[in-house]
Order: sequence, then structure tokens, then C-alpha cells
Amino acid sequence: MTRAELARAITQRSLITGEFLLRSGAISHEYFDKYLFESDPALLRAVAEALAPLVPEGVDALAGLELGGVPLAVMLGQVTGLPTLFVRKQAKEYGTRRLAEGGEVAGRRLLVVEDVVTSGGQVVLSTRDLKERGASVTHALCVIDREAGGAQALAAEGVELRALFSMSELKAAG
Repeated sequence: MTRAELARAITQRSLITGEFLLRSGAISHEYFDKYLFESDPALLRAVAEALAPLVPEGVDALAGLELGGVPLAVMLGQVTGLPTLFVRKQAKEYGTRRLAEGGEVAGRRLLVVEDVVTSGGQVVLSTRDLKERGASVTHALCVIDREAGGAQALAAEGVELRALFSMSELKAAG
């Protein structure tokens, strides 16, 4: 699948119309439902194959962020052979009390994986949490950059955002 075909497939699968209440409180008549492309096995694999060349050299493991980054990280792990960690928004208060499941964080070079980055808020928080636990995080990878300041917020933390598509690219492809 070409890049243009993948952009069209993601947009056709995920852009829905209706009336949607946004987190900001505004009403929108179109909504990009990222879970629709993530739940399609063939499309998810195509996305992971397109993301693979964006993985930096020397990464020890993929750190998929709860919730949307987890299926992407798992499929990207299948494509690249890299192990995958599942990163919670906050550490559990019971059991292992870990922030990340699936392996150790300390001393590893992690690539944070997220589906969509808007302002970058959660990615910044999760990156800080991983660094506090001894990980090295210099890059984050996402499928869609909504172009709402996320790349700049991550850059301020010393993390480079690599996006497969920008929202404007997807809208143009649709």
C-alpha cells in the first residue's frame, strides 16, 4: 500500500460525521475515530509497516501508551521484532504497582508510541514518568499529529516527535 493509499484508507475508515461533543466542550460535525483504524487488523498492520522506518536506531523497546498506543506498539513490535511495554497513565495502586507492564524500564532506551498527538500533554507526562524510572526517551512516534502544539511540547522535553501523518495530510487525502 502506498503512503497516499494508506492515508485515504485511514481517513475513509475513521472520519465519521454527526454531532460530537469534544473534550474542549465544543460541538463538531465530524470526528476522527482513531479506534476504527486501530481495530481493523489489515489496516493496523499496514500502519505498523509504514511506521517501522520511523523507529530510531538503538531502541531497546517500544512503550505503547494506554489506550491507543498499545495496539500500535504490539503490531509495530511484530513488524520490527522489538519488545513492547504497556504504559499506564498512572501506576497501579495494587499488585506490582508498576507504571509500565511487560518488562523493566530502567536503563533502557524506549520509543514512546501513541496513536494521535494533539497538545502532547499525556505523552509529555508519560515520557517524564518513564525518565523518572530510569528510561532514556528521546523520541516519540505517532500515527497522526493533529498539529496542535504536541511536537513543540515534546521538543521542550528533549523528545522528537515522529508522525506518520499530519491531520492536514489526512484531510487532504480523504
